[in-house]
Amino acid sequence: MKYGIVFSLGLVMFMSLSVTAQQVAVVDVSKVLENVDDYRQAQRELDNLSASWQQEIAEEYDKIRSLYNRYQAEQVLLSEEQRAEREEEIMEKEKMVRELQRSRFGPEGELFRKRQELVSPIQDRVFGIIQEYASSRGFDIIFDKSSEAGLIYVGENFDKTDEIIRRVN
Repeated sequence: MKYGIVFSLGLVMFMSLSVTAQQVAVVDVSKVLENVDDYRQAQRELDNLSASWQQEIAEEYDKIRSLYNRYQAEQVLLSEEQRAEREEEIMEKEKMVRELQRSRFGPEGELFRKRQELVSPIQDRVFGIIQEYASSRGFDIIFDKSSEAGLIYVGENFDKTDEIIRRVN
């Protein structure tokens, strides 16, 4: 009797799920963003900024290496006090460069803030268009195909990426 009730309850739940089927679509948000001119331009600007900062930091590390090599060569000629001063100078410069690197590339650094400034408005616009598309077409769920969050297989007829690209452009 217990199994009959459980079976009946399961059957009712299964039937209610099939009656309320959801419309599902998949969008490759990365592909959409790659097809937005503003996004590509922002990415180029971020890449150029990052490259110039990396070059600046590399040059500073080269200066520190040069100081260290000169210190190594002159070390035997220096007094104990002069050696301590040079070592302190080198360590202080290394500390400054590490701080510069952290301020530029750290989790809350300038590159992160610049990315938020340039890319967030574009992403917000794309997500707004996706939401509008979903509500106007009656979709209940839209998965981001590019994030691979548990998505194993998607039939091509569910992929609405190209339609979103047409609407964005």
